[in-house]
Amino acid sequence: MAGSGGRRGPLVADKRYAAKQGTKAAPKPASAAKNTPARKPRKPRRSGPIRSFFFGFFGLVWRVIWGFSWRSAAVVGLILGLATFYFYSQLPDYTALLDGRNRGSVTMLDQSGQVFAWRGETFGGQTTADNVSPYLRNAIVATEDKRFYRHFGVSPRGIISAIRINLSEGRGPLSGNGGSTITQQVAKLLCLGVPYDPKRWKTEADYETDCRSGGVTRKVKEIPYALAMEIKYSKDEILTIYLNRAYLGAGARGFEAAAQRYFGISAANVNPQQAAMLAGLLKAPSTYAPTTNLKRSQERAGMVLALMHEQGYLTDTQWTEARAHPATLSQAAQARAGGYFADWVMDSIPDFLARDTTEDVVIRTTLDQRVQTAAEQALKSVFETKVKDGSEAEAAIVVMSADGAVRAMVGGRASKVSGAFNRATQARRQTGSTFKPFVYAVALDMGWTPDTIVEDAPLTIYVPGSGPWTPKNYDKDYLGAIPLWKALAKSINTATVRVGQAVGFDAVRRAATDFGFASDLAKGPAVVLGVSESTLLEMTGAFAGILNGGSSVRPYGLTDLRLKGDSDPLFGAGGGMGERVISEKAARELMWMMHQGVEQGTGMRARLEGREVAGKTGTTQAARDAWFIGFTADYVAGVWMGYDNNRPLSGVTGGGLPAEIWHEVMARVEEGQPVNPLPMAQPEEWRAGAAYAGQTWNSGDPIPEGGVPVVNGQLMAPGQVPPQPETRSKPQGLGQAIDSLLRGLY
Repeated sequence: MAGSGGRRGPLVADKRYAAKQGTKAAPKPASAAKNTPARKPRKPRRSGPIRSFFFGFFGLVWRVIWGFSWRSAAVVGLILGLATFYFYSQLPDYTALLDGRNRGSVTMLDQSGQVFAWRGETFGGQTTADNVSPYLRNAIVATEDKRFYRHFGVSPRGIISAIRINLSEGRGPLSGNGGSTITQQVAKLLCLGVPYDPKRWKTEADYETDCRSGGVTRKVKEIPYALAMEIKYSKDEILTIYLNRAYLGAGARGFEAAAQRYFGISAANVNPQQAAMLAGLLKAPSTYAPTTNLKRSQERAGMVLALMHEQGYLTDTQWTEARAHPATLSQAAQARAGGYFADWVMDSIPDFLARDTTEDVVIRTTLDQRVQTAAEQALKSVFETKVKDGSEAEAAIVVMSADGAVRAMVGGRASKVSGAFNRATQARRQTGSTFKPFVYAVALDMGWTPDTIVEDAPLTIYVPGSGPWTPKNYDKDYLGAIPLWKALAKSINTATVRVGQAVGFDAVRRAATDFGFASDLAKGPAVVLGVSESTLLEMTGAFAGILNGGSSVRPYGLTDLRLKGDSDPLFGAGGGMGERVISEKAARELMWMMHQGVEQGTGMRARLEGREVAGKTGTTQAARDAWFIGFTADYVAGVWMGYDNNRPLSGVTGGGLPAEIWHEVMARVEEGQPVNPLPMAQPEEWRAGAAYAGQTWNSGDPIPEGGVPVVNGQLMAPGQVPPQPETRSKPQGLGQAIDSLLRGLY
């Protein structure tokens, strides 16, 4: 068929079969085909037997490890979940966990109602994360767990960091820093839900130590418990438990109790520096307690303040201000007054209301913190200025009112202590010449007067079963016939024995016992020279009986005891004034005689300028004990000095350092107080003439001018010569009785 004006195209044969794989690509140009070398087919690579074994073995190991790992993880996850669920089901409402103490506490108030001492772990009351000071909340989080509000109860990062620190410092991976979150610390405080069992743990301290112990087992248990708490409680509820359960030193359980104890304020009102000091106690409560070492506690608080500033909880201004004015203790906490007194009061009440109480107990006491501080400062001052360095001599002080209410007590030179040996109440020592006033009290009660004459001369008494006994005077000198007041003021031994012999040694023992001398008294005549033992508290109480006019006294420190929150006390004071021992007239005359002992006798170092003082010195055999006990119109105070091992003092008598300690105590106690006269009798009350001048009178001599002694029960006028014993006429009535007692004394 002809074309339409063009060349005919080439003839192409029809394809017999359609392409199996679609349209074939156009053939390459001949030139390209010629230039491309033909490729030989690649032979499959053969792996060697070693290579095949290597990859096959490690592939198998990997599959085994992977299979074991995910299965183990699944098992661990299942166990963890079950343990968490178990602990979750056991957790009570968080409010039931705030006070975890198994025993209550004892809080002691002074006579003004101010807290001065605690015993046991005090719980200041429940506080929460909402009402506590925000500075305190932030200080705790910054110090203990800065990611507290972001983690789920356990911090893997914290644990890894703690392990790294422990290893770098040469410790075991779980020794030292534990990397515990606040939630984990709460788990420890709760002992993972294990209650205290006295059969398993001897004390609560052992229980808590065990609960806080480290180790793998403890850590493993902490994790599900912490997770359970995170599920059960909110973050603030967990923090609330922490705020109430943490121990913060000095017997304070919880931050409310600690704030009250150290600063005298609520935990809701602490400032940044106080908050930092409290939070710093969490690391080591006993070590950093400000009552133990204030400077160390302030340094620790400075580190906490730096963390608070670094984490944005304090502005630059707040940080600078807090560092410049570190926290200090409240006045009561600084004083730590009355440790010995508090121990004594605790010993005076039943254990079920003291050491073993399950309730919080409040005790009102007779303590006067002003007087207590004065006594502590006076003792410290004397030992610093008048006792040689390194001396191991000890001293004790008791100050009380005339009715036996103890106002201050110092049981040793280390005054800020608790549980220490109390030399005022526990040390039984010979009393020496401080016993002599009881001898003269009996004589005065029988009708003698301070002017009654007694002889100071060598004396020997035969004691059945012991043989002859010859007392000696301290200075080995004898004054002859002297009035009673001088015999007591000069502490004359022979004269005192003669008076005791005249009135009867049994009568002296009865009077001393009635006045409160609780120890067994010696049976022989030496009883009048103070060979029997007593405590300083007993002796001071006996002297209080003289000041109050002759009635016995039972020293006491407790005013009333009540359970915390109760308005009615369980019981009241267990001491005070008792029955009359001697007449008021005799007590007033004895008081005058003891006043002369301070004015012109052995107790002159105890004199107070512008204030009347009465007292008696005492020094025992070989100067193993030195005493001074005396009183003003307001207080009775006793001082003892000696060594705990009973070795002799060097150059110390009752009229020396003990009298000086007494003076320093009472000068501070009476400073600024009204001046009241002693309620003592005056010479004109028992004399029929001029004031007594105090001259020595010898038997047979004319009565000296101004002196009016009693002879044979009769008052002698100045210049009169008393009749000799063989020519004197027998007096009648009371004079006859006195004459029989005095016969042979001169």
